[in-house]
Amino acid sequence: MQPTFSMMTTPHGHQCGEVTSAMQRSIRRGMERDALYFAAELELAGFGNYVWKRLRIIASEDVGLADPGACLVVRALYENWLEQRKADRNEPTGEQRLFIVHAVLHLCRAKKSRLVDHALMAMWEGDREKREVPDYALDRHTMAGKRKGRGWPHFFDVGAHLENRGDVPDPFENEGRAVRENGNRRRLNA
Repeated sequence: MQPTFSMMTTPHGHQCGEVTSAMQRSIRRGMERDALYFAAELELAGFGNYVWKRLRIIASEDVGLADPGACLVVRALYENWLEQRKADRNEPTGEQRLFIVHAVLHLCRAKKSRLVDHALMAMWEGDREKREVPDYALDRHTMAGKRKGRGWPHFFDVGAHLENRGDVPDPFENEGRAVRENGNRRRLNA
């Protein structure tokens, strides 16, 4: 019988499942040396892809909205790792490992939030109360909105309402609204 991943061992004889847990818990606590040790144990055991799988998950699960750029950084480093690995003909090298180190350090130092993971549990795994589709969603793009005679003015006043609006000036807002409301749309392919 072949052992499962969690039962396989790393170069120092740790079980992979425990090493994975230790890596993630160390990242959560910002314990860089421990997180790097456990990431190295997995990578040296031939599980580099698995390290990246966990790092990408950690970027959402444990960092999430506290540092929204962390997912982008980890993804970019992962893509760099893939390119370097291809160039090195899939043989592990120091150049490849730089990207793992960078990702682990970035996640250790990032602000943390479990909001994304908690929302996942609440909305997909737990019991959810049924919600009705709100009236503001019933605009000209839905059958119910069309039955209510809702056109572009309703859409712009209600359906396109933005909460938490950014400080980005929109010099096209009024012009765009007038074009849609008056039906003066030019064909893009003309």
